[in-house]
Amino acid sequence: MTDAGRRQNTLPYLGFCYHSAFAKRGVLLPTRILSGSAIRDQIYAELSSEISALASAGIRPGLAAVLVGDNPASKVYVNSKIAACEKLGLASIQVAPPATITTSQLLAIVDDLNRRDDVDGILVQLPLPSHVDTKKILEAVDPAKDVDGFHPLNVGHLVAGRPTLVPCTPAGVMELLRRSTIPLDGANAVVVGRSDIVGKPMALLLMHANATVTVCHSKTRDLPATVRRADLVIAAMGRPAMITADYIRPGATVIDVGINRVTDPSQAENFFANFPERLAEFRAKSTALVGDVHPDVAGIAGALTPVPGGVGPLTIAMLLSNTVKASRLRRGLRTPTAVAVQR
Repeated sequence: MTDAGRRQNTLPYLGFCYHSAFAKRGVLLPTRILSGSAIRDQIYAELSSEISALASAGIRPGLAAVLVGDNPASKVYVNSKIAACEKLGLASIQVAPPATITTSQLLAIVDDLNRRDDVDGILVQLPLPSHVDTKKILEAVDPAKDVDGFHPLNVGHLVAGRPTLVPCTPAGVMELLRRSTIPLDGANAVVVGRSDIVGKPMALLLMHANATVTVCHSKTRDLPATVRRADLVIAAMGRPAMITADYIRPGATVIDVGINRVTDPSQAENFFANFPERLAEFRAKSTALVGDVHPDVAGIAGALTPVPGGVGPLTIAMLLSNTVKASRLRRGLRTPTAVAVQR
């Protein structure tokens, strides 16, 4: 086996990949792995101190989660959010109406939660059943309790650069970049994806941080060339391993927002060809998680978030952060500087 082959087999989990694009030159680039799990733990430690301070003043922030029907994935997400609340000492309320609920009935539930003083944050788990008017439900949530940051009033505040409750995933990405000391001032950033939940608010947050932002989508011409010019790439289009190595400028920072489950063996062979341990794990379990970024980008990117363990843990962390922030704002309390989150 060649030296390159030995390195390929021994270093994939350390953030190295001997990619064919660099093989002819014998180049192996080290990639800094940006652990969202480690940053989540930092945020939780800070929130724990703030929650304890609020408790001493007789305040216990509370999060209400509305889970309609029995969607298995939604159940997993809500249960993980409730477990995180319990871990940090936040109050949690779960409302679980049947999938047959009407829009008017669900509006009545949201109205009740809006009125409750023990509820500081309201989370309506998406997707809702097709017969329910999702926009009408989200717009009915009190903006002061909109910990998902989806209400038009909070979106407008974000556009204007005013303090507000920001969508959790983009807010988590900003925390990851800030705490990892990734420079944004003047950086050329590309956001791939234009959803209301991630792409659009992500672009706004980056612009407020003085990055020069390009938003790409399915109609973008010559997408690889556009992405390749970026110092920072945010991949959020929901397509497994779409961003391949030829999209990335060597040394760029790549944030992978996608979480996709792979069950097709031919896809797994393609995605994990240079990662024998992950391929073996797939063969044993017949399933694996992959982001929107191809694993081979490791070794080309200067910094990269893993999947799992990258952006995912920060989404829940920011949900809890928003709940604590909403609790303070509703009571006219100032957020301590030590735990203030950049928005």
